Amino acid sequence: MIAELVADLVAMIALAIWLYLLVARGAFWRCTERDDAELPQPVRWPRVVAIVPARNEADGIAKSIGSLLQQDYRGPWSVILVDDDSSDGTADIARRLAGAGERLHVVTSRMTNDGLPAGWTGKLWALEQGIGAAMALPQSPDYVLLTDADIVHASDSVARLVARAQARGLVLASLMAKLRCESLAERVSIPAFIFFFQMLYPFASVNNPQSKVAAAAGGCMLVRPDALRRAGGIAAIRGALIDDCALAKALKLQGPIWLGLTERVASIRPYPAFDDIRRMVVRSAYAQLRYSPLLLAGTVVGMALTYLAPPLLTIFGSGIARICALVAWLLMVLAFQPTLRFYRLTPLWGIALPAVALQYLIFTLDSAYQYMQGRGGSWKGRVQANASEP
Repeated sequence: MIAELVADLVAMIALAIWLYLLVARGAFWRCTERDDAELPQPVRWPRVVAIVPARNEADGIAKSIGSLLQQDYRGPWSVILVDDDSSDGTADIARRLAGAGERLHVVTSRMTNDGLPAGWTGKLWALEQGIGAAMALPQSPDYVLLTDADIVHASDSVARLVARAQARGLVLASLMAKLRCESLAERVSIPAFIFFFQMLYPFASVNNPQSKVAAAAGGCMLVRPDALRRAGGIAAIRGALIDDCALAKALKLQGPIWLGLTERVASIRPYPAFDDIRRMVVRSAYAQLRYSPLLLAGTVVGMALTYLAPPLLTIFGSGIARICALVAWLLMVLAFQPTLRFYRLTPLWGIALPAVALQYLIFTLDSAYQYMQGRGGSWKGRVQANASEP
């Protein structure tokens, strides 16, 4: 009798969670915040400098930098590549790009005898130097585009970002790059990753100046340097592993920000195996929880109630518990559909969302374990997670 009551209670809680997520969480699941709208063109196209931090990106740097150099942008436009202590010839490949001319500047990241300066992550130290180089140009930029070395841009992506920023007076305009979704591991994991990110940071709330929710996607962020300076510069977030959201939080205090999905900006970084997905998640999952065992425990309980209880009680429960659990599972499948359509995958993947959520829960526990072993935040040979988050 007690077991049945517990099952009924758990199922009703799970159903209540999904009703809340669908109705009262900024409609995050509908994927409606996109860069499709036509916006008025600026009277004067501002000066923009793209800053690309790159560490051992020889495989993709030509495509990434090439897409930036081929932008159809009518204002002053140049690119700064910051070579972050690469050992694979990344900078040399970029320099050999035909037709780059004076639009491409290559900066070598300055290291101390001990490597990175104390308290800095590698990417943010590279960005700091790139921004410094941009502001030292004969004519400093009106905007800087912070973009990753595995990101490829459509020819109109920068012009559309600038038009949006100008029309809405944004201090930050960011696009969630469309991640590669070809291998089995990617098809299983990537849409859920985007779904979970939107659940944590509903884009409509991010884009609402009255909301405190702030987030950005680090692969593509157009930033006003004057707002960045008022926020304390990159140095204000120098230890952040989840640097894009930390930057968004700092900049939203300076003015409106915007984040949306896009088909115009794509990541070419492959994740061919599940272990590649694991490393991506493990790097920063525990940082997302502020390295708190209490928040980790709460996450385990919350994900179990939200994702695992509905299918388990649908299969093994009875009566009210089974009915509530089945409805919760159906709502879960429904909520996942727009993300699956965005990635052009069959709707049947929605049924498997509980299993994918379990995978991410295991990766999050692994992230905490790696941190406790002193290996947290490992990325391309660097361990960086022991820096405090802002």
